[in-house]
Amino acid sequence: MWSWVAHRVTGVLVFFFLFAHVLDTALTRVSPNSYDKVLDEYKSPIVNLMEVGLAGAVLYHALNGLRIMLIDFWERGPHHQKFMARVVVVLWVVLMIPATFFMLRHTVETLWGARS
Repeated sequence: MWSWVAHRVTGVLVFFFLFAHVLDTALTRVSPNSYDKVLDEYKSPIVNLMEVGLAGAVLYHALNGLRIMLIDFWERGPHHQKFMARVVVVLWVVLMIPATFFMLRHTVETLWGARS
């Protein structure tokens, strides 16, 4: 059941990101200066953390979506659904560790460099 909830939550998060992305990109037509200000805000450490969360949501949603397709279209899928759910979580963790490192590296270097 938790994979069902996580799949729905990550889907909603990705949808809201896409909605916000369309809105901020539309600013280029309305006010290029406002668009530049929004892009400057996106360079903050908080937004960088949100990007890591977005990457995690997209990755989980994609992996779990593949699991759901296997359950639906493979005759042995329902029999192996618990195992596949564990595989999704393990793959997600294995892929998110390096992704998080590379996505946060610049922010961490910037913050630590500012302290010394």
